[in-house]
Amino acid sequence: MSPQRKICPIDRLLALRREAAASGKTVVHCHGCFDIVHPGHIQYLQFAKSQGNLLIVSLTADPNVNKGVARPLIPQDLRAASVAALECVDFVHVNPDPTAVELLQALRPDVYVKGREYETNHDPRFLAERDAVTGHGGRVIFSSGDVVYSSTALIGSVAGAHLFNEEKVRRFRQAHALNGAELSNTIHRFRGMRMVVVGDYILDRYHACDATGVAAESPMMSLRLLKSDDFDGGAAIVASHLAGLGCEPTLITAVTDDDAGRRAEARLTGRGVDVAATRDRRSLSTKHRYLVDATKMIKIDDATTSPLDSGQTNKLCDKILAAADGAAGVIFADFGYGLITSGLLDQLMPQLRPRVPVITADVSGTQSSLLRFRGVDLLCPTEREVRQTLNDFSSGLNAVVHRLFQTTAAKQALITMGKQGLVAFDQHRPTPAGESWERRLRSAYLPSLANTVIDSLGCGDALLSVASATLAGGGSLHAAAYLGSLAASIAAEQLGNIPVTIDGVMARLNESIASVQPARLAS
Repeated sequence: MSPQRKICPIDRLLALRREAAASGKTVVHCHGCFDIVHPGHIQYLQFAKSQGNLLIVSLTADPNVNKGVARPLIPQDLRAASVAALECVDFVHVNPDPTAVELLQALRPDVYVKGREYETNHDPRFLAERDAVTGHGGRVIFSSGDVVYSSTALIGSVAGAHLFNEEKVRRFRQAHALNGAELSNTIHRFRGMRMVVVGDYILDRYHACDATGVAAESPMMSLRLLKSDDFDGGAAIVASHLAGLGCEPTLITAVTDDDAGRRAEARLTGRGVDVAATRDRRSLSTKHRYLVDATKMIKIDDATTSPLDSGQTNKLCDKILAAADGAAGVIFADFGYGLITSGLLDQLMPQLRPRVPVITADVSGTQSSLLRFRGVDLLCPTEREVRQTLNDFSSGLNAVVHRLFQTTAAKQALITMGKQGLVAFDQHRPTPAGESWERRLRSAYLPSLANTVIDSLGCGDALLSVASATLAGGGSLHAAAYLGSLAASIAAEQLGNIPVTIDGVMARLNESIASVQPARLAS
C-alpha cells in the first residue's frame, strides 16, 4: 500500500478496526507528535508492530502540539506521510483532539504502546489514556527504550532548522488565502482611512557611547557619550506608523506645556498626525537607552505616573468620542503612565463601541493591564505580558489565551514571541454544549519575517499599527498578522523608532512573496 493510502480519516479507521476484530486480528495503537522521525521512533514502532497484527499510529494535529513555540517543526501532513512511509506501520491518523483519550475510546485497541519513559509517568493526560485502554479490556505496554532520542533536542541542535520557517510562512499564507494581490489591495485601502490613537507619549532617547573600559573607582563599565538621538515613542510612534501608511491618524495624548512638548507636537504634525494633546504633564515620559554600537548597555526610565482626575477624565472621554465619529478604528496604546485609567474606560467603552467598527489595544509596563480592555476586537500583547496578567506561567499558550478571552471578552489576539514570531488566535465558532473550548479556539503560528534583528524596540508598535489598520480596512485576522509582521520586520532591522511607510511595507511584501516558494524547502 502506498504511504498516502495509509493515512485515514476517523470513519475509515473505525471501519478497519471492525474488520480486524471480525477476523480475530490484534490491533496495536501508538500515539505521539513524531515531529522528526528518528531511530528511537523506528525502534518504538517496530516493537509495537511485534505486539500484534495491525499497527495504527495517530499523530497530534498541529494546533495541539504543546512542545513550545514554533512546534511542530514539520506540519502535520508531512509528519503523517513520514510515519506512513515506514513498512512496519499499517495505518496513520491525524488526531484533532488535545490527547488520544477520545480516539482510544472509539478505536478500542487491544494493545496501546508507549515509550519506556511513561512507565512511571503520572501526567494526568497519560493516565486518562491508560484508563481509556484498560477500561475496555485492552493492555498498555512499554517499549524497551534502548535507543533514546528526543525530537526537541534534535531540533534544537539543527543549525538550519530556521529553513523550515519558509515552509511554515508559505503554508500560513496558503491556509488563509493570503495572495499577493489581495494583500496589496489591503495596504492600498489604508490611504485616507481615519484612525484614532489613544495613549501615553514617550520620548525614546538613544545615547550612543564608546566603551572606554572599566572605571577606576569600582568594577563597572565606563562609557563615553558620543551623541544622543530622540525618537517619538509610545502612542506617538503608533500614530506615526499610521501616517506613514497613508492613514489620517488623530493622536490623543498628554505632553508638557514647554519647548520639549511643543517640539514633539511639531514633529508629529509634520508627519501628518493630527495631535489632540492636553498639556498637563510636568515632564515628558523619557526612556534613556545607552548603547555601544548597536548593543544596549543600560536603560533608565525617567517618567512618573500621573492619573487623571474626574474632570480630566470627562474631558478626555469627550475628546475621544468626538475624534471617533466617522473613524474606521480606535487604537489604545497603554504604557501605564496614567492617561488610560479604568475609570476612563468604564465611562468611554459603552459609548465608543457603537461609534467605531474596530477597537484594538496593547499594553506595556507593569502599571498597565490587559484586563481593562473589555470587548475589543484585537489584543496584541507579548506572551510574557499575557502570562503576567493572568499569573499563569505553566499552562500551554492556548489555555492561557482562552482565559484571556473569557476574562476580557476580546474577539481576537496576536500573541508575539520576539524572534520566534507570533500566534494568531480567534474564536471561530460557538461551542456546542459538552464540547471542549479547544474545538472553538483557533490558533495559527507565523514565524518572524525579519531577516536580521538590530533593535527590537518598537516592533510591537509597528505590528499593532498595521494589524489594526488591516482590520479597520476589512482585512482578516490572518492578513493583519501577516502584514503586521512585515511592518515589525522593518522596525527590527533599523535602530530606533522610525515610522514605517506604505512604500516600505509594499516592498517588503513583494520580497516575502518572491522568497517563499513551494520548492524552496525541497531544494
